Amino acid sequence: MEFISQIVPMFGNLAFAIAAFVVALSVIVAVHEYGHYIVGRWCGIHAVVFSLGFGPRLFSRVDRHGTRWQVAAVPLGGYVKFLGDANAASVGSTQVASDIDPRRTMEGAPLWARTATVAAGPVFNFILAILVFAGSVMVQGQAVDPLTYDSAKALPSAFVNELEQGDVMIAVGGVLFDDPARTENLVDLVQSAPQLDYIVERNGAEMTVSGPFLMPSRIGSVSPRSAADEAGLVAGDVITAIDGAPVFSFMQVQAKVFAAEGRPVSLQLWNNGGTREVTLTARQTDTPLPDGGFETRFLIGVTSDFFFDPMVETVSLQDGLKYGANGVWRTATTTFSAVKHMILGNISTCNMSGPVGIAETSASMARQGTQSFIWLIGMLSAAVGLMNLLPIPVLDGGHLVFYAYEAVARRKPSDKAIQLFMSVGLTLILTLMVFTLLNDTVLCP
Repeated sequence: MEFISQIVPMFGNLAFAIAAFVVALSVIVAVHEYGHYIVGRWCGIHAVVFSLGFGPRLFSRVDRHGTRWQVAAVPLGGYVKFLGDANAASVGSTQVASDIDPRRTMEGAPLWARTATVAAGPVFNFILAILVFAGSVMVQGQAVDPLTYDSAKALPSAFVNELEQGDVMIAVGGVLFDDPARTENLVDLVQSAPQLDYIVERNGAEMTVSGPFLMPSRIGSVSPRSAADEAGLVAGDVITAIDGAPVFSFMQVQAKVFAAEGRPVSLQLWNNGGTREVTLTARQTDTPLPDGGFETRFLIGVTSDFFFDPMVETVSLQDGLKYGANGVWRTATTTFSAVKHMILGNISTCNMSGPVGIAETSASMARQGTQSFIWLIGMLSAAVGLMNLLPIPVLDGGHLVFYAYEAVARRKPSDKAIQLFMSVGLTLILTLMVFTLLNDTVLCP
């Protein structure tokens, strides 16, 4: 019975991880392949099959355009097969009936049409990511200017909070809220200020009230697959002590974790009146820096925030889309920077995750809530778009390289050359898949 009681939770966690992974992957793949399909249709190229998944067909229907829409048994990808394609990867061509216009095939379509159709998959992934990021900030809103107090987050009763809804934040501990260097100045207050004096404007008059340290030891978010995630820490937990030493600020938590240098630390936690204790070990983590580099530090995988929620205002569609585009740009630059630093040996290749790691991350984000899970879909969609643009045969980027050659040379590459490059590309992709799988399960579990 004890064995069963241990196995059932493990099986449940595995099933949840697989389900979250399949849902995330299916959304991303469906958007990617729909990009190929719809742009191909707009360009006059007929799609024979739109498949979500591979292998045996579970169910399908044929639409009025003659395209078979199907769901297949293996939910690990998808494809669009265009008229005349020899296979789902649109590599090579087969004979079509003599009464069919070759212009409706991928092989017989003009170069511009083929290029637009292939590029549409990654572009649609970027569009999905932009919409997810934009939707997130539009739902959450942005803090009004000047910063205005709305409501307090849950903290132990030892902290005194005299702020009220509508208080306009002017200064804390002598540091103005509109001071660009306020963050560095506030860090200097950490050693002696579990309570701070806040200057606020209330009902048109300035007054001084007492409140908790601005960035307390309250967990705002937990990174997937981190030490904190595996130890069961959740947003809203307040770290009250580390190895028996009381802490009140997130800076103190960081300092003690860094000082432990990878040794196990004991955390005393408070959450809505309940207390518990966990022991975990920080992991060496490569974190991106503003200048594009990386810094390796011992982290447990949590972030903090202000002790209060500010009043927010609605974000316009234009500003939301701008925020979404910037999010995709940051994802791209951080990804390319990470790849460069891994190649140079500056950071660990453990930063690369495969299907197992992505499944675990999907499950972790799904447990944190719908918004976190949707945000992950946006991040993964941007990553899939980037990966597919790599100039590797088999991927969309490889096809675009062939089309670029055709545009310059005024002729298509030979079938022999295409098959050779496709074999090399497939070998590279399979090697990368095996490496990331080993990363997830053996090298960097």
